[in-house]
Amino acid sequence: MIKPKNLLQFELLLLAVLALEIALFSKTGINFASRANLFEVLRLSTEIGLLSLAMTPVILTGGIDLSVGSMLGLCAVLFGKMWRDGGLPVPLAIAGTLAVGAAGGGLNALFITRLRLPPLIVTLGSFSLFRGLAEALTRGVDNFTNFPASFLFFGQGYLAGVIPAQLPLFALLSLALWLLVHRTVIGRAYRAIGFSTEGARYAGIPVGKRLALAYVSTGLISALAALVYVARVGQAKADAGTGYELLAITAVVLGGASIFGGTGTIHGTLLGVLVLATMKIGLTLSDQPSELAGILTGALLLSVLAAEALLRKVSARRLLHSSASVKV
Repeated sequence: MIKPKNLLQFELLLLAVLALEIALFSKTGINFASRANLFEVLRLSTEIGLLSLAMTPVILTGGIDLSVGSMLGLCAVLFGKMWRDGGLPVPLAIAGTLAVGAAGGGLNALFITRLRLPPLIVTLGSFSLFRGLAEALTRGVDNFTNFPASFLFFGQGYLAGVIPAQLPLFALLSLALWLLVHRTVIGRAYRAIGFSTEGARYAGIPVGKRLALAYVSTGLISALAALVYVARVGQAKADAGTGYELLAITAVVLGGASIFGGTGTIHGTLLGVLVLATMKIGLTLSDQPSELAGILTGALLLSVLAAEALLRKVSARRLLHSSASVKV
């Protein structure tokens, strides 16, 4: 477990990494330091950011959701199918897509809370299920395009000619989840469940309901990310969101959340998203190989996990020494 004081130091270290990235890519990247590129970084990181925000409460409980990328792909395809083949107006297709996302999250929650199955195994199964359904609906080749301009503005337009249209939504959701996690009893319940599920039950926390809320919210936000994705790229296809679940988990862990549960912050997750997005776009503008982003992301994640393990050992040794001193 990373203690609050160590977590603050962890976030400061992440800020230093972000500052180093900005300084480096400002020298090597074409137009990297421009205001337009800053907003471009924020625009292109919205979908990963949404999935990372959704993943944070789940990881706080000691769980994980490997299905968010596949859910994004399924919801993208279903939105296109409801609009084009079903003849639904865009608002109704959006509502239907969000309902499907919540239902997918509810399916994960059912197996995890009622059958007490490990989240890793459950969401690994739904990962394959959702992606398979998306491919079956499109037969692996059918894409949905030619969406209305009013919908595409949501992902491609700019407010006042500067601010990406999806950014206010992302900011509002970030604020809402920050308040939920850091200022409500639900957020404290998530941490308590992460520290000890049985201890939380004995303390009177409705563990099943809290876990269900976390996974249903993850499915709902994944559907929202799907809508943003379709509006940004202008098409819905079965492979949408491929690999996004790993990037979301990486961003949350980079932000200081413990993979064992109980520790993590929304602002830390946002920092993790910014570090990943800045690195990816900075490497592109610096004309570096695209494979380098994957290498550096993996190296960052392994470094964070090693740092967390080291902090756990140091904390355990200090606790042992303090206990020995009290006995003496």
